[in-house]
Amino acid sequence: MLRERAHLADLDKVRQDVMDEFEIVLGQMPYVGGAASRMSDFFMRLLGFMAIGRVLRRHGVALPIIGDIERESYKAQLLTVPEAERLASGRQFMSRENQSLLREQAAKSLANEYPEDFVYDFVEPGPGDSFEFGIDYKACGFCKFAARHGDKEILPHICGLDFEAYATRGIRLERTQTLAGGASHCNFRFSRPETK
Repeated sequence: MLRERAHLADLDKVRQDVMDEFEIVLGQMPYVGGAASRMSDFFMRLLGFMAIGRVLRRHGVALPIIGDIERESYKAQLLTVPEAERLASGRQFMSRENQSLLREQAAKSLANEYPEDFVYDFVEPGPGDSFEFGIDYKACGFCKFAARHGDKEILPHICGLDFEAYATRGIRLERTQTLAGGASHCNFRFSRPETK
């Protein structure tokens, strides 16, 4: 994709640029609670794509192509995990036990202990809703990071990776708005495809 879509010839140079930028990004990554926070892992995994986006922008690659490259490479990475393992992870995420944990974590997030972290509410389905549960992110660590470090134009591509992350685990994500897009919150709604 780097050769065909982005028209980059010196892939070794691009790889090295990305690794160098990744070191910078890791140094910029805020502390949001370490292993005690479910969001630390998201930060570490997805900030790498911020490094890729920065490097490709410097090489003059158009934003839609950066989005395609990031999405396809993330999906390829996710699919290296055996399907049975991915689907088991999805079932665990959708489980009543995990929903209970998410409720607790959402309540804790409201204390805003770490200013660069995510703040969110757990959303129960109402009458007529077709989702099993939801999360409304009222503050986003990636939005804060992007605003601080000048990455707002590549931020929507990071948001787009969510769909691949859940789909590869057998989870249907519906989201009609994001903080990055100017909304008051990101409205994640989760269901299993067979429940639709």
